[in-house]
Amino acid sequence: MRFTINTAWLPPEELVPIARAADELGYHALALPDHVVDIEQIDTPYPYTPDGARRWRPDSPWPDPWVTIGHLAAVTTRLRFFTSVYVAALRSPYQVAKSVGTAAVLSGNRVALGIGIGWCREEFEVMEQEFGTRGRRTDEALALMARLWEPGVTELEGDFWRTPRLTMEPTPTAPVPVYVGGLSPVGLARAARHDGWVGDIFSIDEAGEWAGRLRAERERIGATGDFSVFVALADAIVPDDYRRAASIGVTDTMTAPWAFYTGLRSSLDQKLDGMARFAEDVLVPLAD
Repeated sequence: MRFTINTAWLPPEELVPIARAADELGYHALALPDHVVDIEQIDTPYPYTPDGARRWRPDSPWPDPWVTIGHLAAVTTRLRFFTSVYVAALRSPYQVAKSVGTAAVLSGNRVALGIGIGWCREEFEVMEQEFGTRGRRTDEALALMARLWEPGVTELEGDFWRTPRLTMEPTPTAPVPVYVGGLSPVGLARAARHDGWVGDIFSIDEAGEWAGRLRAERERIGATGDFSVFVALADAIVPDDYRRAASIGVTDTMTAPWAFYTGLRSSLDQKLDGMARFAEDVLVPLAD
């Protein structure tokens, strides 16, 4: 079991000390969320709450994840980073490939692209991108970006982008893992074709059911290789809880460790202390 620090809506000035602490304490990764804008009045329901209300306050910070990852990678040595999740269909795939590829090169291949198709129609309208085609555009963009991250000349004819012969340098020296978010059957199938799945908040048993569905889909399409299942576990507290989650297919837990000790509204010092205590209470016993 590996552990990722969830950085959603943290004050930007706390990210460097939290990243440094995670690097030193043995956490596997930091996850960074993504929205370009947060529109005050929307009709689109948020898909991950029963009433469709958003989980965050209107003044919650959304720093650009790839600028942030570049900064945090410079002050860490082994910690990995991924987006949870990045709405690539809001942007040009060439610009996304450039940002992710550059971050991979400068970090020593410590980044992964966690991607989602997006849920907020109004944000797509502000960004002047089609909402209805976002799934197909995401699939084509992923195929295009994989080619752009390879050295040499790329040429690709797609339904949405015609790529003439071109190069995009620098290119990563290792494949960039792609983790896909989403709870729909289409989202799970998309994740099964790639390197992992980014889920939501579940109980251990619920997370195991999702992991089983992903495993079955990968078996159906003949997918092989490593596959990561990232979830936040609502009922895991002690090491044996995480051992049970790992035994039923969860590979990675996303967590805010300070919440176990001083709550989500902790000060920076309390957050750092909570990370250290959680490492001692959970990470070390699991490593042993």
